Amino acid sequence: MLDAKAIILEGAERLHLDSVLLTAPQDGDVIIDVRASGVSTGTEKLFWAGQMPPFPGMGYPLIPGYESVGEVVEARPGAGVKVGDTVFVPGADCYDGVRGLFGGASNRIVAKGARLARVDAGLGDRGALLALAATARHAIAGLRTELPDLIVGHGTLGRLLARLTVLAGGQPTVWEIAPERLSGADGYETIHPDADPRRDYSTIFDATGNAGLLPDLIGRIAKGGEIVLAGFYSDPISFAFPPAFMKEARIRIAAEWNATDLAVTRQLIESGALSLDGLITHRRPATDAEAAYRTAFTDPSCLKLILDWKDVA
Repeated sequence: MLDAKAIILEGAERLHLDSVLLTAPQDGDVIIDVRASGVSTGTEKLFWAGQMPPFPGMGYPLIPGYESVGEVVEARPGAGVKVGDTVFVPGADCYDGVRGLFGGASNRIVAKGARLARVDAGLGDRGALLALAATARHAIAGLRTELPDLIVGHGTLGRLLARLTVLAGGQPTVWEIAPERLSGADGYETIHPDADPRRDYSTIFDATGNAGLLPDLIGRIAKGGEIVLAGFYSDPISFAFPPAFMKEARIRIAAEWNATDLAVTRQLIESGALSLDGLITHRRPATDAEAAYRTAFTDPSCLKLILDWKDVA
């Protein structure tokens, strides 16, 4: 059987790099040597902290990760990609005896070719940001089409939302409370919420995953305004009804990206319209996984941490 080295999350704040067995590839499958993978500060943080609410496929031990980029080294008939292609891998479930949720934090992956997206090799490890960029695009281009005029949070998702909004002709305000994250705005304003007196925003996008902000955000919308929950929330969503009633508030949940989002986002990136520059702030070898994950989840200066798999054998 094929084997690989993968990050195994055993439980809350317990992970390590270890050998795993891979399921045998079938027709339509490819084998990918992963070059880099991203650490998600949304869903992966909740799994790492032991705070993820019940979720399909959840359980330990598991292999996290759904932001991987690598090279196809073997392609079975019907895969639709060829050896040598650089591809984005949105996770995998190809492990024997270990849950693949989401399965991208491994130096070798078996996956259906239909699930992969070819990317320009020149993107390097920035190719791992494709899923997060597609998630931002999905939130903006979902069931409604209003652009955000306020974005809450200037992390990686918030910055991508802001960049896409500017690209579409909007001029958003972005809130951020961490001093380390106030810089880096291009074409939009970033301020601390305490310095913002406005209470007439038509559309607010929350990119923090903090359910406790919802009552305050309801107080900031105009009558009939919309709040889009673009993060992933572990706590129950609750708010007092009278203020929302008075505002006739609309609340929308933006789910994960779909195939169209991925295709459109890839075109925006490869055409140069959407920049991924400045979003990766930390890089660590995958052999330093334990310290790397802790940095990604606890250091406010860390926007996106990328694990380097090139030297893992």
